[in-house]
Amino acid sequence: MQSETPAPSETDMRAIISDHLHLEGALLPMLHALQEVYGHIPQAATPLIADALNISRAEVHGVISFYHDFREVPAGRHVVRICRAEACQAVGANALAEATLARLGVEWHGTTRNGAVTIEPVYCLGLCACGPAAMVDGTVLGRVDEARMAALLAEAGA
Repeated sequence: MQSETPAPSETDMRAIISDHLHLEGALLPMLHALQEVYGHIPQAATPLIADALNISRAEVHGVISFYHDFREVPAGRHVVRICRAEACQAVGANALAEATLARLGVEWHGTTRNGAVTIEPVYCLGLCACGPAAMVDGTVLGRVDEARMAALLAEAGA
């Protein structure tokens, strides 16, 4: 389960950024640290990072949007990822994904209205022989069918 995160303050974000300025290739460590603290990369951090590293805001945004693990908005209390790779597709992941999205009433990267679950696609969880695979709050699960997913979602409050 995701924990509650503090509201971003400019002072706190500047401190996090400053803590990583000495590193070579500091952008990624800064982004990881901000996301660790806030659960996402606050929009207000982009110009602060750009100024600190003397790069454009577009460059910062490009890195944030390129890597699928970075978020620009907070996730739900639980994050569910469904494998979209070919091995899992061959054993029912497409049907599982469609049923899950319909049950939650959201599209990929969406969060349920009650904030309980964010759903994301992932392209291989390393359980190719045990598909369809899913990950719930960092725990990888194999042979996930619609009934098991329904139970997981109910447990998560969705």
